[in-house]
Amino acid sequence: MPRPPHRVAVLALPGVIAFELATPSRILESAHAVGDPPLYEVGTCTVDGKPVRTSTDFGITVEHGPELLATADTVVIPATKGTSVIESEGRLPQEVTDALALIRPGTRLVSICTGAFVLAAAGLLDGRPATTHWMHTADFRRLFPKVRLNPDVLYVDDGDVLTSGGVAAGVDLCMHLVRRDHGSAVANRVARRCIVPPWREGGQAQYVDLPVPEEGTEGTAAARAWALERLGEPLALRDLAERSGMSVRTFTRRFREETGVSPGQWLIRQRAARARELLEGSEMTVDRIAREVGFGTAASMRAHVRDVLGVAPSAYRRTFRAVSVD
Repeated sequence: MPRPPHRVAVLALPGVIAFELATPSRILESAHAVGDPPLYEVGTCTVDGKPVRTSTDFGITVEHGPELLATADTVVIPATKGTSVIESEGRLPQEVTDALALIRPGTRLVSICTGAFVLAAAGLLDGRPATTHWMHTADFRRLFPKVRLNPDVLYVDDGDVLTSGGVAAGVDLCMHLVRRDHGSAVANRVARRCIVPPWREGGQAQYVDLPVPEEGTEGTAAARAWALERLGEPLALRDLAERSGMSVRTFTRRFREETGVSPGQWLIRQRAARARELLEGSEMTVDRIAREVGFGTAASMRAHVRDVLGVAPSAYRRTFRAVSVD
């Protein structure tokens, strides 16, 4: 018998940003093959069941009031734009407090962009890692000093609470939910259907007020493409710089500007991503995978994969081998 779909409730607050409001349904409802039962059931609600204005020149009408939150396995709070005391004073209007009180214990909570302000104002992020749009870092830290804010990442997965940066980072987080719930094969299928990357490298730092490159200069993309074809080989910083026709110092600066991370960090992430693919889809031993992706030894791979993915290679393999992707 097929499993019942995972129930997702998206809470639309006044001033909700339409793109972020629609992201969960667009991504999650694409997570099934044609003719198969849906893996997710996504519904939208407001705190009183009445229409709300979006951040632009139209409003939305929904079919559900706050009672939908009590039935959800996952609740998503999309971004709003400067319309309430939540973002200006860090406190929740009573009707929002009452709506959130309907959420059952153990329900997974997700925020997109400034939706993190709602979770933080409810005290749900105290002492926990989280992120939001980098432009709101100062206000968020002032209002919620107990939250361990990391504005440099695209999203944070802290188990039962997940937060993301703005706009496209909400897509990244929803893709992560599909991958976490149903494995990489389903996530890759969703990525192809929605024409989005199944996993995006780097973090928000690569988008923060970067200067436009001077006319006539070339970037580091060619060196990155060259490196991706040779992850199993030793790759020296000098070799990468030479591929771009730059000095090591200039290459390192330009690389960080374009990706948000250093060349060494980028290589570790790419090798960990390749290791992840082999852990999921091959019978290779951890030692063999370590050699194939350029980590050299199983011990080195375990350390790096744990840093990037948060779990040991063997635990990661057990988790994603156990997920059904039919």
